[in-house]
Amino acid sequence: MKKIIKFLPIVLVALALTSCSSVKVAADYDKAVNFDNYKTFAFFKSGIDKAEISDLDKRRILRAIESELLAKGFTKSENPDVLVSIFTKSNQRVDVYNNSWGAGAWGWGGPRWGWGWNSQPNISTSTQGVLFVDLIDANKKELVWQGQGTGYLSKNVEKKEERIVEFVSKIMEKYPPGITK
Repeated sequence: MKKIIKFLPIVLVALALTSCSSVKVAADYDKAVNFDNYKTFAFFKSGIDKAEISDLDKRRILRAIESELLAKGFTKSENPDVLVSIFTKSNQRVDVYNNSWGAGAWGWGGPRWGWGWNSQPNISTSTQGVLFVDLIDANKKELVWQGQGTGYLSKNVEKKEERIVEFVSKIMEKYPPGITK
């Protein structure tokens, strides 16, 4: 029993870290479309300009999308089959932990060790982001595929770059529709 109690905090921290690092993805598409017809792409500048993120992050996302599409056999073109656009949302998450029991040194007449009540709640904040990748039929000007990735973001520049690549990679695993890994 003591071993379980000893390793419980390690297990909880590992669980928290892995749950924060995962990206949840979903995709939706037009079932009437033959995705084999799409071989070339270009970025839809007017759609991308509306994304409310920094230009640095936009470039990171677009580089990651371009890399994924090229790996899938697409070619970048001035006369594309599909236009690629992005849209982003973010939510600030605030967690308040009111686990007020704890050990500490306190008491009258000098420090004494014991269990006691702590009236200060623990508060943590994190930013959860959603990235939408839209593929638009260039001739019809209709949305034909949309991928969505949801997960936590990092403010650290190196980790941010990694995280964006992870988001895009997980989203693009859903394209083309009907292919499962």
